[in-house]
Amino acid sequence: MKIIAFDYAGRRRLGLVQNEGIRILKDVADIEELIHLPERMQVDTSLPLLAVEQLLLLPVIRPRRNLFCVGWNYRKHFDESIGKREGQGPEALPEVPTFFTKATTTVASAVDDLPLHPELTSKLDWEVELAVVLGRGGRDIPEDQALAHVYGYTVANDISARDLQRAHGAQWFKGKSLDGTCPLGPVLLTADEIADPQALRISCRVNGQTVQSDSTSNQIFPVARLISELSRGMTLLAGDVILTGTPDGIGAARTPPVFLREGDRIESEVEGIGCMHNQVFGALSAATLSNRIASLNCE
Repeated sequence: MKIIAFDYAGRRRLGLVQNEGIRILKDVADIEELIHLPERMQVDTSLPLLAVEQLLLLPVIRPRRNLFCVGWNYRKHFDESIGKREGQGPEALPEVPTFFTKATTTVASAVDDLPLHPELTSKLDWEVELAVVLGRGGRDIPEDQALAHVYGYTVANDISARDLQRAHGAQWFKGKSLDGTCPLGPVLLTADEIADPQALRISCRVNGQTVQSDSTSNQIFPVARLISELSRGMTLLAGDVILTGTPDGIGAARTPPVFLREGDRIESEVEGIGCMHNQVFGALSAATLSNRIASLNCE
């Protein structure tokens, strides 16, 4: 199933994407409600069938704690950054995944305008990623059982302020956590719809030009290994979101480097899930960002 989040009559609602349109679910606002109460996956037949063009899309999931992220999980991306990491990572391929987090206030929808944050950074970069949403938590999860903990998959872009990453020492949190720098969507595709998460095409386009293109088959650490490693000695929770790494083609690794500018259009796509369409602007108001953050809070 493809699940979508949107505003309907001033309320956050979820719907099922079907061939004929969007069917609204009964009194459901969050993916976590479906995870914990699967019986709530019921279409409200009293409400009309909607076309996606009618909808004000919202972030497909509102994570309750920081998003977990993975660095350098495609070999070509690791290689393109050699000599450019400035002490922020290994020059030899690591034997275990590199984990970090993004704040929940980074989350935006698949169609939101995104803030350029020109007062803080001049080096905002793109990173398309396959995102995993857990449906079952656990600790010390065996790798051969890890995919059974997945509820579904969506598309993410781990937009990053490269200068802030370097300015705040050998950690990435600040440069990864500016408001509105993690669009998620356009839908969550339930795990039963993906036979193999390691066989998906993934791409990013900026102003119509392909800047990233690869397959999840080229991940160094597959999804199951990431879940297993992250859960070692640390309890994962249902509803947790894991971004699984980005392919090569980031702006910071280009010669010369290229970064996002006012009005740039970003398309982030994962095969079978969908494509996000975001545009970056330097003049998004504080009110716009505050309203977006407020929409992430529990109702």
